[in-house]
Amino acid sequence: MLKDLVLLRGCFRLLFLYDVAEAIDLRRLRELLGPRGGPVKGVFPRRTPEYVRFEEAPIIEHIEPVNLGAGQRVACSLKYYSFAVLVVQLEVPFEGEWSAVLAQASRWMDAAEIDSHAREIGRRHVEQVAPAIIHPTQDWLYESYFITSLEQVVKPGGEAAKAAELLADHASEIVQLVRGEFTPLAPKTTAEILETSVSYYPTDLVVVGSTAALIYDRAEDAAATFQVIEYAKMQLLEFRYYDGLMTRLLSDVYDALEAKRNLLLQRWSLPRDAQRFNTIRLDVMELTERIDNAIKFVSDVYYARVYRLAAARLGVSEYRNLVDEKLRTMGELYDFMVDQFNESRSFVLELAVAVMALLDVILFAILLAKGG
Repeated sequence: MLKDLVLLRGCFRLLFLYDVAEAIDLRRLRELLGPRGGPVKGVFPRRTPEYVRFEEAPIIEHIEPVNLGAGQRVACSLKYYSFAVLVVQLEVPFEGEWSAVLAQASRWMDAAEIDSHAREIGRRHVEQVAPAIIHPTQDWLYESYFITSLEQVVKPGGEAAKAAELLADHASEIVQLVRGEFTPLAPKTTAEILETSVSYYPTDLVVVGSTAALIYDRAEDAAATFQVIEYAKMQLLEFRYYDGLMTRLLSDVYDALEAKRNLLLQRWSLPRDAQRFNTIRLDVMELTERIDNAIKFVSDVYYARVYRLAAARLGVSEYRNLVDEKLRTMGELYDFMVDQFNESRSFVLELAVAVMALLDVILFAILLAKGG
């Protein structure tokens, strides 16, 4: 039984995702990074690799280990997506029993100073590759995620534990790691979280939560799962950004309509305003489609399932739906603004015809008066 489990080996992966600009020129970035950077590739080594691919693979930059205090140096890497998302990843190794791993996980999850440290690393490196950063922003939108990677779960006899054994004997500890809790959760909560766990072989397991995940797998295969979860998190960050952008844009549209509601001549600028707003709307539609299609799961049931699970747990679809609703509203307002202009134009044309007719009558009357 795994109640006598003595050793866990693996690492904590701390992900910090930032929206840093409008876009990143990956070709220019590769030139700037030189041998320090290269596209992400070969992360799907064992499970139908030909069926999972990036449309435009992000660029990864491995940097020197960083000091997080107390003399602990951890591995660090940065990943750049063309959508202007920068990912700072810290990797902290661990080895010990469940209680020790839970204590370490709680420490790293609650360490607020790590957030600021990761942001500082990100800003420093973004400045170094500034020529590749298109229209950088100062206020970075931010997401974080915590992954516990179990590479080995060794039973007293030395054999590796199976996923079913982990779920049967250590469900409580797994859920604590996924929910970021140091104390056990209620049985019903534990069951709800674990009912959507995913396995490909009897010796691997993926459990995803909204703020953290647990992956039990070989290091080389776990890398693929990391990438899929990171991609879902990147989507969440970008849809949050576009949700905020569309909210501000709709506010501007309402303000423009309010300002021109009662002034006929001011409505003459509606086509220009409508076109400007609609151009932004179409740009957002194109970008959201690109984000949706940035990675493809062609006939790959396993990684597609991992992605759907991660997207559901992270709330990606909720933000995607919010963006879609605001895009539809923006489209309706665009049509309304065009209709308003057409009404105003028709009124002005009719008024011009009436004025010309009146002038004709007046001119005719004047001519009659002179002739008389």
